[in-house]
Amino acid sequence: MAKRSAGLLIYRRSDGDISVLLVHPGGPFWAKKDEGAWSIPKGLVDENEDELVAAQRETEEEIGIKVDGAFERLGDYKQPGGKIVSAWSVEARAEIDVAAIKSNSFTMEWPPRSGSMKEFPEVDRAGWFSLPEAEVKMLVGQRPMLSDLAKQRRIQ
Repeated sequence: MAKRSAGLLIYRRSDGDISVLLVHPGGPFWAKKDEGAWSIPKGLVDENEDELVAAQRETEEEIGIKVDGAFERLGDYKQPGGKIVSAWSVEARAEIDVAAIKSNSFTMEWPPRSGSMKEFPEVDRAGWFSLPEAEVKMLVGQRPMLSDLAKQRRIQ
């Protein structure tokens, strides 16, 4: 069975336009990657865990903020590696300061085969992007979420 992740596509409106919150993965593999590297805040769904609960938990772990609001299911998105990402949209009720995000961390051997363990943030930065900007920044497998959000929010 394919691994499952769940996450939130957080959006805000300003002067009739919409922007979405994306996160950039931390760690040495992603350090110099930008276009096609950003993601919605998301993570693995535990066995027997409600997917929306997982999406809320993972988002809080990745940005350090509990997001509340009217969650609307966007859909399931098969990623190039086979993982399925379940996503919900939610309008930000309060301003989210992307410069102040606080992510949990992970430990890995770095440099490879050095025997040295180093800690990295799961997310090293976040940003608000217009839909056209997000289309370039996001991982290819997550890009359909943007058109689904536009349909859901009736954005042309």
